[in-house]
Amino acid sequence: MDSLEILKTRRSIREYADKEIAKDILEKMVDAGRFAPTARNVQPWEFIMITQAPTLKKLAELAENGRFLDRAKACIAVFCSDTKYYLEDGCAATCNIMLAAAALGIGSCWVAGDKKPYCADVAKLLNAPTGYKLVSLIALGYPKSKDSFNIAQKRALKELIHWEKF
Repeated sequence: MDSLEILKTRRSIREYADKEIAKDILEKMVDAGRFAPTARNVQPWEFIMITQAPTLKKLAELAENGRFLDRAKACIAVFCSDTKYYLEDGCAATCNIMLAAAALGIGSCWVAGDKKPYCADVAKLLNAPTGYKLVSLIALGYPKSKDSFNIAQKRALKELIHWEKF
């Protein structure tokens, strides 16, 4: 699948098949994350790969919008050192990871991190060093249904593009 097709067809997937994700596939996704744009080439990110069911269950309990994490086969926690543009950089890395996941046939869903009340608890659970901020939790798994990547309705380009002025 080409890059533009991946951009158009990637969807948030919250239901996963009972199939493990190979370590080399997980590493390819993180590798895509490290190539994300980063302000001043600071590269403030660190990625924690979670594959153990008890930890995924605990994350599901902590993150109110991520209750499905206990059904995921893996989760990547994206942490960034507290730099001026940590949020932008971490979000770019998160997007790269999710696009790579789609290209590899893996379903993903972004669970918000930054500024959520559970950030400190997640950081403690994952033993993140002081001075690092949780940007996102990325749930991963092979989609339970083959229809999971169905195209969602999007606004037409002509409705949202503005030339020169709003």
